[in-house]
Amino acid sequence: MISELSRMVNTLHHLNYRVNMEALALWQGQKPPFEAYRIYEGFDEFLHLDTLAKIEDIPDPFVKSRLRHAFIDHYLQRALHPHEMEMRTWMRGAAAHVKGRKIYFGQIIPWCQKSSTYEERQVLQKETGPLCKFLKPFALNYWELLMKLLKRDLGFLNYVDYCARKKHTDYAAAYEMVRALLEETDELYFPAMEAWSRERFGRPLADLTRFDAICLLGLGEFDTLYPCSSLEETEGFFRRWEIDPARTSGLHLLIGREEDRSTQAMCFILEVPEEVYVLVKPEGGWVDLESFWHELGHGLSAVHTSSRLSVVERDLATSFRLSEAYAFLLQNMSLSPPVLEDYLALSEADALRISRYKALKDLSIFRRYGAKFLAEYEMFSSGRIEDGTGYAEKMRRYTGFYYQPESHLFDLVPEFYSLDYVLGWLTEAILERHLRERFGPAWMFTPRAGELLKAWWRQGNRYDVETFLSENGLGTMDPGPLTDRWAEALKSW
Repeated sequence: MISELSRMVNTLHHLNYRVNMEALALWQGQKPPFEAYRIYEGFDEFLHLDTLAKIEDIPDPFVKSRLRHAFIDHYLQRALHPHEMEMRTWMRGAAAHVKGRKIYFGQIIPWCQKSSTYEERQVLQKETGPLCKFLKPFALNYWELLMKLLKRDLGFLNYVDYCARKKHTDYAAAYEMVRALLEETDELYFPAMEAWSRERFGRPLADLTRFDAICLLGLGEFDTLYPCSSLEETEGFFRRWEIDPARTSGLHLLIGREEDRSTQAMCFILEVPEEVYVLVKPEGGWVDLESFWHELGHGLSAVHTSSRLSVVERDLATSFRLSEAYAFLLQNMSLSPPVLEDYLALSEADALRISRYKALKDLSIFRRYGAKFLAEYEMFSSGRIEDGTGYAEKMRRYTGFYYQPESHLFDLVPEFYSLDYVLGWLTEAILERHLRERFGPAWMFTPRAGELLKAWWRQGNRYDVETFLSENGLGTMDPGPLTDRWAEALKSW
């Protein structure tokens, strides 16, 4: 007879599948297989606090923690889903009018990257301000209800306490670490970004906004050097590791330009390792390659996870920092000099030029993630999430670009995921240093590097990043490999 514990594990796994299946369909621009309000139909008895009390009686602390937070995820999502749908509906119709064209929220990034001028982006900024003010009550309602449920129903002190217990993270210590790291890289970042801004736009960094940053960091000025006619032709690279992404069991590559498909590349992990989808809507140029290989990092690590791990170890992770490390590893590999020269056949000069600007882009995006985390931590620690002033100040201070204070709730990712990106990127640099020291600068062309990656991937999300590094003899969390990489790439700017 199936045990009570097994029933809870299977139910939570099934609910995860249903939620991710709906998200996958929406991202493809398709109708989900069932109406959104039916996701939790028939699970009212299970999604009751009595179930949480039973989970608290589980003696294994690892299993207890993972089941507790998987349950809380669905308990919250069921309550918040109507509010999320209302906000999504309003946002879907929100559009800025720029010289006779409607730019919907979901189109802003590709439009800024590929189709805009500085003057048009100035109009976009003026248009989006009032739209964000109009939509703010819907977003604020969602977050206020979430914090109320956490405190009233689930007994957390506040949102920071909830995230800290879910991800086993000391956010106060992380705040100090990130702030110190950002300040340490000030002298490296600002002169280089100032020079790039004037070179690209003929304007000082102080004149530029977040929309100009999207344009600049898309590397569109180098797209004339992009040699690929399709993303599919880049899949052959991984055969060096005896991997064929198009024929890897469990991995589904969905590359297309359908009008209703989301422009943001995404990996949807429905079941590890059996069912993983990588969605990309190509726009042309280097940003496609980066996005595709980033999502392949998520996808390949998921489908190579050992099936011998339990469902709790494979599918009920509370943090995806290690998956982000693998995603950044493949993304950064895609524009490394060895790949640019020896695989994509660029000249040495062009490869070095692109990789140099890529390093500055990475530093800028890293600082964006770091600044977002600082702002979000302050917002939720103070309880004043309605005020975007601190957010705008932090983003200007650490990125140099102007951010609208009224847009802060629409740049907010749940559960301090900005810090997950920061820690994932730090971990990626540690992994890359190990691969480089063991197999040389062109490590990615070595079959043995592929074997080592597969050995790491087989461990899935069983460990948090710190434990993973320790268990695999990779040392401790250290920003040195990442800051050294940036210093080397940008030393002659």
